[in-house]
Amino acid sequence: MQHYWRSPTKKQYFSFDQQRCCLVLKMTLTGQQPSSVIINRTDVKHNPVLGRYLINGSVETKSKDILIEELPFALGPKCNGPVLCLECFCPLQVDGEDNNNNTGRNKELSKSTTNRCPDCGWPLCAECQEHKENIKYHSQYECRVFKNGKVKFYNMLSNSTGFCPQLDCITPLRVLLAKEAYPERWEKEVAPMEYHDKERRANEEIWHADLVNIAHYLRGPCKLAERFSEDLIMQVVGILEVNAFEGRTQQGHTFRALYPITGILSHNCVPNTMRSIYPSEDYRIRLRAMVDLEAGQQLQHSYSYTLNGTAQRQEHLKAGKYFICDCKRCKDPTELGTNFSTFKCSKCEDGWLLCQNPLDPRTEWRCTLCEFKTSNDAVNKALAVIQAEVAEVQALPMSGERLQQTEALLKKYRVVLHPLHYIQIGLKQNLIEMYGRVQGYEMVELPDVLLERKEEICRQVLRVLNVFEPGLSRTKATILYELHVPIVLLAKSGFIAGVLGGVKLKEQLEEAIAVLKECVETLQHEDQQSHEGVLGLVAKQAMEQLMQSVEGLEGV
Repeated sequence: MQHYWRSPTKKQYFSFDQQRCCLVLKMTLTGQQPSSVIINRTDVKHNPVLGRYLINGSVETKSKDILIEELPFALGPKCNGPVLCLECFCPLQVDGEDNNNNTGRNKELSKSTTNRCPDCGWPLCAECQEHKENIKYHSQYECRVFKNGKVKFYNMLSNSTGFCPQLDCITPLRVLLAKEAYPERWEKEVAPMEYHDKERRANEEIWHADLVNIAHYLRGPCKLAERFSEDLIMQVVGILEVNAFEGRTQQGHTFRALYPITGILSHNCVPNTMRSIYPSEDYRIRLRAMVDLEAGQQLQHSYSYTLNGTAQRQEHLKAGKYFICDCKRCKDPTELGTNFSTFKCSKCEDGWLLCQNPLDPRTEWRCTLCEFKTSNDAVNKALAVIQAEVAEVQALPMSGERLQQTEALLKKYRVVLHPLHYIQIGLKQNLIEMYGRVQGYEMVELPDVLLERKEEICRQVLRVLNVFEPGLSRTKATILYELHVPIVLLAKSGFIAGVLGGVKLKEQLEEAIAVLKECVETLQHEDQQSHEGVLGLVAKQAMEQLMQSVEGLEGV
């Protein structure tokens, strides 16, 4: 008998002979799962369109207040990922069980002999092995299944992507084992979650790949057929695909986790809630109000990147979440007045080309001033050309050359795209990151004209974010931090040059303090050991130093 895996992007398969496995004794997880829901100020509602969804409770909620705090039902690696440690999720090089099947990149990865669990032989980094008393997930979940069943890890990678399909089973297996250990929580919180069985079956290639890679693998080589039916396994795969959140560990490694209460939030492309995952606190999640909420108001989260255009968001939501969004933003050709997907008319000087019906793939685009119109297909072809050129520049290493080419692209397409078009905003985000960091453009060396440029593009990006992510916003907080630097440096430069007097200097420094204050008020709610949490602490220090500087200006 052979077992197959597919590449996530192409129909490629990898096979190995099924090994003989002994029966696996039913595993009992050690310890007891803590109370799963620590805070819940929401109520669950249901309707035929949204299914189950959350509303604010019976009292008003202020911006930044916690709505939900809960622990994950299970967490583990993302699907379609590389070989990684099954405890801390860091990328790994491991030795191969079957080196005859390892070619090219696989041989390069098959150098380390220390990154295997000493009990089951599956990926576990040397650092986690050294501190095995801190291992909470691998040892309590799949390790016993693999050890008792003598299930081997083969380190077979896709030649096209470098992904390791054998690890796709890990997170579904952890959910299944948690179901056995905590049946009440499964029945009450997880089993009712949407998994879009019919829609997923319609994609035959992906359905078959998941069936073989996960369901058949767990029921075959892992000898779990008597414990978990094929339908149950595929239900879990769907629940994870539709509802799991992606997060990052304290070291920045990606994972996915299932939060049964938070996971039923409905979608909106202008969300009113923000979630934060805390790896240092057993991966708990906290959901906060981005803005003030009325009692009974529907709670909404964005399951797509808010800085994508309408067509791109719709494509992502349909492919990954199996629905079409008809929120106010998606139905508005101007995307709430931002012109985030708007083109410049090629036939007149001041007209803008707008999509007539953003939810119709056969829609026309018409100029706001003249009679010119064109098809959606023509616009998509133009977008494809522009995006290919953007991708080529973004593939360059962070350098002065990449910065210059990014500026050149902005200049080239300003006669084609609205200044706030999502492609232009994406390029400006890249520039914000590069100005002050890449060689030749370090912050201390930037002339005033480039400091003004950085300030300008920061304000343009914030103009869009204030519409799409009002109130509490991590993305906005990071841009605010970037904005305060040119404000301060330009103020000091102007004062030294005699252009600014003491009063004006104080005003500009006070603006920088206000910018940092908003940044700190958002990032103080992040895990203090995460990148965002550390940035919040740095911003707070900068704010306090500026406040001392302003105090010293009294009487100047």
